[in-house]
Amino acid sequence: MKRLGAIIAGGKASRFGGDKAAAILNARPLIEHVAEGLRPQVDRLIICGREWPGIEPIADRPTTDMGPLGGINAALHFADAHGFDYVMTAGCDVLPIPEMPKLQKDSKAVFIDNHFLFGLWPTSLAGPLELHLKQQSDHSLRYWITTIG
Repeated sequence: MKRLGAIIAGGKASRFGGDKAAAILNARPLIEHVAEGLRPQVDRLIICGREWPGIEPIADRPTTDMGPLGGINAALHFADAHGFDYVMTAGCDVLPIPEMPKLQKDSKAVFIDNHFLFGLWPTSLAGPLELHLKQQSDHSLRYWITTIG
């Protein structure tokens, strides 16, 4: 199973008061710690919703400012177009990165309870998530997870 790693980083961090991804922990930006934790578990790494040196960027989809689902949606479509089976996601500012399970083909999405950005999402969810974002006003991860069962 090919896994695409996607760092979800499109938020404004307004409550944080600054760039969370660039916040320093142990002399390194948080996002570097996240990338380091994801790389051994994935075949390729991207960042959604922003740019960061050394990580391939993609824009949130269908538009910016849709919250984390915009980044996950972009990653799912990118993964589907590039032959990946799953997208492993992590927020740009949450540590430590858990070891995610190995899944069989056609497994459902899995995620860490109450840390929904740590997840493995099958690329088959690309179409349903795109439709969800266009038809629903509630773009919360919690609502999306309830929707897909």
